[in-house]
Amino acid sequence: MPGAKFDRGCNDLLEPVRSDNETSSHEVDGQGSRFRREWRPVAAGTGSGPEGSRLTVDIRRPWGNGAEDGCSGESRNVQSTDNASPFAITMAKVTIVGATGNVGSYAAHAISIIPHVHEILLYGREGRDALLKGITQDFVDSFAARGTDIKINWTTNLKDAAGSDVVVVSAGSPRTPGQDRLDLARGNARIIAQLAQTIGVVAPESKILVVTNPVDVMTCVALKFSGMKPNHVFGLGTHLDSMRLKSLIASYFKVHVSEVHTRIIGEHGESMVPLWSATTIGGIRISNLPAFSHLPVQEFITSVKCSGEVIIRNKGSTVYGPGEAIASLVKTVLGDENRILTVSAYIKSEVHDIGDICIGVPARVNRSGVFPVTIRIDESEVIAFRESVEKIRTITKQVFSAMAQDSG
Repeated sequence: MPGAKFDRGCNDLLEPVRSDNETSSHEVDGQGSRFRREWRPVAAGTGSGPEGSRLTVDIRRPWGNGAEDGCSGESRNVQSTDNASPFAITMAKVTIVGATGNVGSYAAHAISIIPHVHEILLYGREGRDALLKGITQDFVDSFAARGTDIKINWTTNLKDAAGSDVVVVSAGSPRTPGQDRLDLARGNARIIAQLAQTIGVVAPESKILVVTNPVDVMTCVALKFSGMKPNHVFGLGTHLDSMRLKSLIASYFKVHVSEVHTRIIGEHGESMVPLWSATTIGGIRISNLPAFSHLPVQEFITSVKCSGEVIIRNKGSTVYGPGEAIASLVKTVLGDENRILTVSAYIKSEVHDIGDICIGVPARVNRSGVFPVTIRIDESEVIAFRESVEKIRTITKQVFSAMAQDSG
């Protein structure tokens, strides 16, 4: 692999380079760094999501912040196993599959801010070497300017993903203006199946985060062909859709976005289901607020459904929203945060005994993976969710059938 060096010690920790280390007190939002020869706790924002909080961790760096390491793209975070503070974190490797795409490359940059990440691997298909090299060098310059101490490498051989803690899969054909997400299913399924099969072999203990659309169907494909545990494979699902609705509600009620808790379940697409029964503002159920009767509910849902389409029509692709949503999920996994987020996950019977499919549902997310939460919702929401599930189930069966015919 071009420029790759993997200096990992036992238990997935990097070996200390020096006994006398400096710690960078470095705010994730880009504030300045201060250097002292001691361990120093760092406050780091947890990113977007239904809950907002701060956590304290130790970021241990050997002699500086990496900006002076030259242009090799190989800088290091060091975590010693000696005298570990109660805030010490396990450093992680994240691989981006589809790193030459807009979403993949921006997601990689957003992920580089996460304190838990010590290495990012950018993967692209053969023939994209020059672009991968250029993106990597651009990242190295960005890290130098920001003072970020992370190893960054690129490859066209997916076997180099070995040792990854999280593999983000954003490869595939993008959606074009006017195209339904499900129109993409057959072509992208072949790509995802091959990638997932390889990941399951070279990085069987990793967590696969599927971004490729239609994400619910592609999550099913990745789960089947990777051979991995259901809680190790999940998709972006309706996480970003939920954040879009959250923002609209906060704006309407003129409250801070952190005061709003809401979710959209089901398909990431036309049949998505907003859970008004589970929506609260400042801890108060939204239906108990007099202003709710005037809320333009249908207008909000239409806005959420069409948001991606509008962006694609105006600028060609969605980038920053998905990229930040991906980074927030990766951070939740690596930080072992146990947050309840709405992702595409395999369900058995958690939502009113509806299941045996990968679809957007509330799930507890931590370092061990995703675990759908058993919920009870209003009857109208149950009906809509069942319809959404059957839509995805039908498409998934059609995709698997087509793949079987192609291979036969």
